[in-house]
Amino acid sequence: MTPRCLTRREMLCRAANGFGGLALSALLAEDQARATDPMQVRAPHFAPKARSVIFLFMDGGVSHVDTFDPKPRLNREDGKLLPVAEQAGARNPEKKLWGSPFAFKKHGQSGADVSELFPHLAGCVDHMAIIRSMVSDFTEHTAGNYFMHSGSGMQGRPGLGAWVTYGLGSECRNLPGFVVLDTGMIPPGGLDLFGSGFLPASYQGMLFRKGRHPVADLTPRDPSPEIQRAKLDLVRELDREALHRYGPVSEMEAAIDNYELAFRLQSEVPGLLDFATESEATRKLYGIDEPDTGEFGRACLIARRMVARGVRFIELLSPRRPGVDRWDQHGNLVKGHSINCRSTDKPMAALIQDLKAHGLLDQTLLVWGGEFGRTPTSQGNRERGFGRDHHPYGFTMWMAGGGVKGGAVHGATDEYGYYAVEKKVYVHDLHATILHLLGLNHKKLTFPFGGRQMRLTDVHGEVVRELLA
Repeated sequence: MTPRCLTRREMLCRAANGFGGLALSALLAEDQARATDPMQVRAPHFAPKARSVIFLFMDGGVSHVDTFDPKPRLNREDGKLLPVAEQAGARNPEKKLWGSPFAFKKHGQSGADVSELFPHLAGCVDHMAIIRSMVSDFTEHTAGNYFMHSGSGMQGRPGLGAWVTYGLGSECRNLPGFVVLDTGMIPPGGLDLFGSGFLPASYQGMLFRKGRHPVADLTPRDPSPEIQRAKLDLVRELDREALHRYGPVSEMEAAIDNYELAFRLQSEVPGLLDFATESEATRKLYGIDEPDTGEFGRACLIARRMVARGVRFIELLSPRRPGVDRWDQHGNLVKGHSINCRSTDKPMAALIQDLKAHGLLDQTLLVWGGEFGRTPTSQGNRERGFGRDHHPYGFTMWMAGGGVKGGAVHGATDEYGYYAVEKKVYVHDLHATILHLLGLNHKKLTFPFGGRQMRLTDVHGEVVRELLA
């Protein structure tokens, strides 16, 4: 008997479940890939206030007594000898007080004092919690940078961004979970400031250089996407075979993940850097087309766009300006701080306003500050312009958005701005508070290394609850 041929309608009817099976297999494969993905989204310890962090790192040390911590008595006693005992091991041999050359005014409904150096940021104080009682352990840049980033003055520990992505993963599939936006110069300490330390290598920060090509070798060189995909599949299989043969190696696992991420970055980064969809008003808000603010303004706008895409932790580095050594003004502080503030003030204020306009400020935590402050005493001489030395015993940082109590001023330094004397906030406390706002208990976020459960805050740190909304 000759079998009857199926009609097209009968074939489609009988194969319907097969089509569903194909779709199911694709979904299961995607779920399996996510199950082994180090950046898969993980549940926090408790309900978070913030989903992302933008760390505005002011490398070199901003002078607190010239920006957010006015000291009338310091100004009245300008030129006199410092009347308080200096901290043992303090760097500055100079003993003469130097009053701030910048005027302060109260702003916002909170009435917070802000220097004339930050006219745009002054309009955002009701969104900010200004911490005037920060304390660090180091007077030297490299150790201070390591400490502010990793909770340790030694090289090789995981940075804050690495801990955050380790604890929470990332909601963005096509960009790294931890990104560092370079706007001119890597701080002392180098790329290890953004490293993963003893955590798996996948959690280290990815550096986006300034310019049109932020990620090296990202432009595909293969004649077609299919050929590139075939090469990546082959590399992935070879790497997985090596993993099966030699066992888990974090660097190799990170390399496999990075190949896949690089493939996705090729389609994501061009759109991320294309501001054509941004309005002229937004470009003016950030000062993108202005010579003083263009570099940092672009970085701030990219940070906002990354937050909208679900990137977990973004760090912005201070812009490099001609004739200025970061915020590290041992001489001619008036010129140096004026240039740095002019470069960052408008873009940072724009970032706060733009995040709020897009409904992202409540879920984005902004953190501003450097590795320490600067002395209330002078350094150098009046002819060449006074400067200030490094000072970790009392300085200022601020936070905004993401569950922070806006308009708050926390803690205080003494009448000269030398020592933190009220409600001290140590670096470990700052880290514990940042993790808390992300829904992470800093005492439970641990990783086994060296025979014990390690954590960002080591055996220190308390959440500063007065900063929470």
